[in-house]
Amino acid sequence: VQLVESGGGLVQPGGSLRLSCAASGFTFSRYGMRWFRQGPGKVRELVAAITAAGGNTNYADSTKGRFTISRDNAKNTVYLQMNSLKPEDTAVYYCNAAGTYSYWGQGTQVTVSS
Repeated sequence: VQLVESGGGLVQPGGSLRLSCAASGFTFSRYGMRWFRQGPGKVRELVAAITAAGGNTNYADSTKGRFTISRDNAKNTVYLQMNSLKPEDTAVYYCNAAGTYSYWGQGTQVTVSS
């Protein structure tokens, strides 16, 4: 089983990034997918979630209206489009597969700074 995040980097406040998480080794279409983040000195928090078929999404209050989670079950990939980024969005972002088992990626660093 592998979850491989990509797309992180350094961006200025107000900018955008698109994170991807490529899954393999399990039946992706049967798992809800979630993005978490952990900022410096902070606990890991849920950012966004999407159901297995992609019909329902949920967001943390701090990201609602700025972030969009989506998935492509044909490509076994989940995405997180992040717009209007703020310095407080700086964190390591992790994708998580939630189903019969729970799987985690290794994380990708997002830094929002001028």
